[in-house]
Amino acid sequence: MSATLNTGPLTLAQMAEAVLRTADGREKTALSHRYAEMWRQSRAPNGTPIEIGTASPPLQPARPDKPEQLDPRDVPRRKPGSPEGRIAILHAIAHIELNAVDLHWDIVARFTHVPFPIGFYDDWVKAADEESKHFNLICDRLEALGSFYGALPAHAGMWRAAEDTVEDIMGRLAVVPMVLEARGLDVTPGMIKIFQNAKDRETVEAMNVIYAEEVSHVAYGAKWFNFLCGREGLDPTEEFHALVRRFFPSGTKPPFNDEKRAEAGMPPDFYWPLSDEMPAAWR
Repeated sequence: MSATLNTGPLTLAQMAEAVLRTADGREKTALSHRYAEMWRQSRAPNGTPIEIGTASPPLQPARPDKPEQLDPRDVPRRKPGSPEGRIAILHAIAHIELNAVDLHWDIVARFTHVPFPIGFYDDWVKAADEESKHFNLICDRLEALGSFYGALPAHAGMWRAAEDTVEDIMGRLAVVPMVLEARGLDVTPGMIKIFQNAKDRETVEAMNVIYAEEVSHVAYGAKWFNFLCGREGLDPTEEFHALVRRFFPSGTKPPFNDEKRAEAGMPPDFYWPLSDEMPAAWR
């Protein structure tokens, strides 16, 4: 069920909150697309500006009754090369993308007290819009394969990074785009290969779109993390290490997609020292 909106012009933060309070995935992403387009139009040369404003985002976003959310240890494992395994992969990706929609709108709504240039909001609205597209692309593939989002249980820990960093913008930037989304850059090529082997051209095309656009989301995280470090006179690498050790103590694990991470503005000295398997050169 969609959130009830106040009459009159909405601020960007109110738009973000409305997305967070919408439970159904397709409705949530439709609203996300609508508000992203309104923001783009407002930023055009002759557009009517939209105020950033303030909001009261929920600690947890609204969610549909299904999928059932389980502890990661309890999510059933399936052989990735089987039809059932490929559906399970797509279901997991859809769940990740829906969480990403909320994560990006949440950073818009929750941290309006932190002074940022307007480009900060441009970036995260664009990222939320793209994640909405990604969710729908994967849901379309699930439905084409005879399934749907909600048919399988899902990982219950996806939102924990948001809850842990609810009062720490630098921690949020470090953990969500620069750890969790960067991990997506590491694992997506292997998943694409599974669907290539299955000769599922439509899914490969959808995942290639996601793979290309996720680089920019990691880059937005690195960009604004470095911006805040520069403003506070902090060493970005040292600060990143401290925040990840605080908010994501399990650390980062190889293999790493060094090429795509570098493209997103994350050099190896950011993540290798956080790994138990780091090369001797980083010890």
